[in-house]
Amino acid sequence: MSKAYKVSYKLYYNDRLKETFFQGKMTHPLYIQVTFDRKPIYFKSYYFDLFSKPRYVIFMGGKMYGPKLEDIEKMETELIEFILDKNLAEFSLDIFKKEYAYYSKDLCDEMEEKFLEYLFLFFQDEGMADLATAIQQGAKLRIVYNVVRDMEKALNPALYKKLIENSVYLAPPYLHLFGFMAQTKKWPMLSLSVMEWEKSGTKEAFEIYVQKHHPDQDWAEILRNIENWLQRLKKEING
Repeated sequence: MSKAYKVSYKLYYNDRLKETFFQGKMTHPLYIQVTFDRKPIYFKSYYFDLFSKPRYVIFMGGKMYGPKLEDIEKMETELIEFILDKNLAEFSLDIFKKEYAYYSKDLCDEMEEKFLEYLFLFFQDEGMADLATAIQQGAKLRIVYNVVRDMEKALNPALYKKLIENSVYLAPPYLHLFGFMAQTKKWPMLSLSVMEWEKSGTKEAFEIYVQKHHPDQDWAEILRNIENWLQRLKKEING
């Protein structure tokens, strides 16, 4: 008769570590403990780090607005429950760690840096080296998707069209994914996890979005780019 093992988890603020600055407040970092067969593992919350980034806060009327810790706890709980349900039949702590590292990832955040590199090279090639550097450095404090939207107002139409058209072939499909995600998410919890991407109906909804907002672009090629990105991510995690 096989022995049944119990899996449990808890979220906690690690008071063994120094408090850290989180969107205007000092707090101990959020950690997760997962216990299986009475053996625990401990690790820092991915979403705590993600939403600690400066771009997820805005100032209005002299006040700071950003993510709330209770929203991060909710996201972590949903993710952990998803991984446990998915792997309960053949559970191990090693499997959990790899699944957490993969399914937690925000696709928009993962692609943003590479898209920013594309913007830098684009403006370098256009003979705007100072602007390229200003965008590269300044956009780290802002959501790059919003920076590109402002470019539509600032650049001449031909240059902006060239920037967008070239990005389809030279950059990850960051703009498509962020625009799609922003339809259903509210500030400041703007993310699209691998878990959400792989849920039933998401790809179909994304296809509708692309065909509506980018009718001249190849939906199938955009999807292949995303799936190739995911395969590389999984390979990195699994070693």
